[in-house]
Amino acid sequence: MKEKHYQVAVIGGGISGAALLYELARYTDIDSMVLLEKYGGLATLNSKGTANSQTVHCGDIETNYTFEKASKVKKTADMVVKYGLQHGYQDKYMFDGQKMAIGVGDVEVEYIKKRYEEFKVLYPYIEFYDKEELAKIEPKIIYDENGNKRSEDVVGMGVKSGVYTTVDFGAFTSTFVDNARKEGKECDVYLNSEVIDINQIGDKFFISTKNGLSISADFVVVDAGAHSLFLAHRMGYGLDYGCLPMAGSFYLTKQKLLNGKVYMVQNPKLPFAALHGDPDILAGGCTRFGPTALAMPKLERYHGTYRSFMDFCKTLNFDGDIVSIFWDLLKDSEIRNYVFRNFMFEVPYLNKKLFVKDARKIVPGLQVSDIYYAKGFGGVRPQVLNKTEKKLMLGEASINTGKGVIFNMTPSPGATSCLGNALRDVKEICSYLGKTFNEEKFNEELVGKE
Repeated sequence: MKEKHYQVAVIGGGISGAALLYELARYTDIDSMVLLEKYGGLATLNSKGTANSQTVHCGDIETNYTFEKASKVKKTADMVVKYGLQHGYQDKYMFDGQKMAIGVGDVEVEYIKKRYEEFKVLYPYIEFYDKEELAKIEPKIIYDENGNKRSEDVVGMGVKSGVYTTVDFGAFTSTFVDNARKEGKECDVYLNSEVIDINQIGDKFFISTKNGLSISADFVVVDAGAHSLFLAHRMGYGLDYGCLPMAGSFYLTKQKLLNGKVYMVQNPKLPFAALHGDPDILAGGCTRFGPTALAMPKLERYHGTYRSFMDFCKTLNFDGDIVSIFWDLLKDSEIRNYVFRNFMFEVPYLNKKLFVKDARKIVPGLQVSDIYYAKGFGGVRPQVLNKTEKKLMLGEASINTGKGVIFNMTPSPGATSCLGNALRDVKEICSYLGKTFNEEKFNEELVGKE
């Protein structure tokens, strides 16, 4: 095949890559771009609806977000909602509903009360619910299987309706690509096109794919999950980083136990999300509990076990610094116990009994017979290990080389932040290529008035 040249190449057909393609097509004067996806469809990995919590993470009920982080995440979450409204995706791919964070026991109750007072400035719609109010709006939180009230005090902060809480991010991925291609520009998409190498010669990047495509670009953005760091290492970038893939599993019920999303207070010692319960929009509203958090020696969960393991070994970038990071994490008994318990959640026969004990903090009447392991659900989140600072990085990581190529690793809330992350990259691309970003149009459509 004759080499085909584009101004921008995006690698990765999940929601992050698709959002970037959309913004490039709609809000810049860049007129040629390409999206390369490893598999035969878009959003087949972490952006797929069954691989994530389907939550618009805006920071109001995520207790592991500081006020500063919540302020930033809220802006990007609002972009996703505005995009959905602009294209009429409400009640199709985007849904409003009830959501809350609950505190159980005296310590957590005081924490929620304090957090509510602090965060209601940022989220004016947030309400505070005492135990009596919770018994009315989420009775399964308060009553056990015999109809008795739980003994601990329980409070919550959240909203009953009028706020978009849930998105099918897999469907949104496809809409970003479809809408990008409507802009009348050269906007190509190649599926089954796994990128194996990116080589820079002069001011051009030459991309090699497994299926033999011959593509070059002036600028490249890699939005390939855990494989972003894998490709960065192949180009000699990000060598001070390693990747620890964390898999999240879910358990489903065959009934609707909760009326909305119920999140728990995060343990500040643990770098991973606390267990929560949600009505699953892809399972008829039946309640889904999760995610678990299991360190997994694979960059992809349900694909190519051997190769994914070998890619993990390369991307972990193992040395004494990685050992030091692991030691610092595991020497804490709470983290050790958490790691072991989450491993046991994957062991047949034992997993349900152990998981129910944790999930009863949300639904005290939950029985082992009420849940089943959601086979094929869940994905892998690339947690980045910073070897220079010898610590596990939380949130998103991006390697901007300043030389025309960017590598993004986006664990939660990557889907919620997709348009905000794309905005950051669009500005960098336009600056590098001398192109124009129509910020006025972007703000009018996706930001609106503060």
